[in-house]
Amino acid sequence: MAQKPRQSSITLFARDLNITWGDDKRYWNWIPVHDACSNELVDAAELIKVCYLDARTKFDTSVLDPGTRYEVAFSLMMNDNAEGWVYPVKLGFVMPNEFEDCRDVDFSKLEKNKSTEVPIGQFIAPSEDKAGKMEIYMSETKEPWKKGMVLKGVVIRSKN
Repeated sequence: MAQKPRQSSITLFARDLNITWGDDKRYWNWIPVHDACSNELVDAAELIKVCYLDARTKFDTSVLDPGTRYEVAFSLMMNDNAEGWVYPVKLGFVMPNEFEDCRDVDFSKLEKNKSTEVPIGQFIAPSEDKAGKMEIYMSETKEPWKKGMVLKGVVIRSKN
């Protein structure tokens, strides 16, 4: 049986995420942004306004190198017009074995107009027999309405 090639860094772009109301132009706008790794333009989700922020995706851990430590981060930027970020945003992931790591992040303190990676946490890639889908999420569902964030996607990168 041939061994699958493993990846040390993976980006799940905004189009790979399930963003609540992501296709509703009243709430989100899709804009081209430059991806430094591929040197191509990719679609990012620009938040116009929402009170219910929820973006999530599932990722198959079988493409990762078992036993390797990985970090997970959201890649985003806060614009000058960012407002409504009164409550912390919950960033997290759930592994196939149900291990969950999450943290609350105050987006109002992120530097404006600068692409940044906001870390969620780290995990050890499971062995092939325990690999499966991990869920990665961002959520903040309280009022007031939020605006002024550009979501590029999720980065999964080896730390070894």
